[in-house]
Amino acid sequence: MERARSRSTLRAPLRSELRSDPLRGDSRREAPRITGTEVRSDSSGASCVITTDSEGRRLANQTSHVQSIELRSYVFLDSLQPQLAAYMGTVSQGFLPIPGDACLWLEVSPGMAVHRVTDIALKASTVRLGQMVVERAFGSLGLYHRDQSNVLHSGDVVLEAIGSRVEQRSPCEVTWTEIIRAITPDHAVLINRQNRRGSMIQAGMSIFILETEPAGYVLIAANEAEKASNITVVDVKAVGAFGRLTLAGREGDVEEAASAAMRAVAHINDR
Repeated sequence: MERARSRSTLRAPLRSELRSDPLRGDSRREAPRITGTEVRSDSSGASCVITTDSEGRRLANQTSHVQSIELRSYVFLDSLQPQLAAYMGTVSQGFLPIPGDACLWLEVSPGMAVHRVTDIALKASTVRLGQMVVERAFGSLGLYHRDQSNVLHSGDVVLEAIGSRVEQRSPCEVTWTEIIRAITPDHAVLINRQNRRGSMIQAGMSIFILETEPAGYVLIAANEAEKASNITVVDVKAVGAFGRLTLAGREGDVEEAASAAMRAVAHINDR
């Protein structure tokens, strides 16, 4: 009899431990918690997830982060010219633009914020993503569509989401501009061997070079220059700390193209 009682007293604590062991998963365990949410069960056994105050604060913080994005450049091109469209296609990792497409080029800071801006723009309309560049300080993206209204609508939705306006974009600063007439053969060969994806320049041509900050503004300069004159697009770099544009052609054509390009960048600051 004493032996039986001793066995029962030894087993009792073990059963008690099993009931209290959180790893055993018995029915009396407390309902699981999900970070930022509360799980509740009704009488039928169904569960529902209810957002808690901590989750609401997280969503509010996310909204504030989106509205802290700085708009550096906002460039709308109503109709991509043939040479610029072809050049942008050589550097595009997404959908390729074609001549006549409308284009919106956005540059934001910080660089990683370009992912959020891209997501907002693509969900706003049927625009296609042609390019997205993520740098440490800045992020850039290019959107294309045949219909200008689609491109403009995506731009409007992005501006509303980040709490900005076109007028609040960074002004265009021209850091260098020059026309070099009758370029020498050595100079022409060196330019052609550099890392560029446009057309080649020939000895005797004149060239127009332009450098802007932010970088994206050289796109509107290149597009308007090609509209205005019969020139050759040699190089267009619209990402990085500075944008660089190189155009070539006969002296008179280059001068006309340079005037159109400078009017385009001056118009950015007028707005």
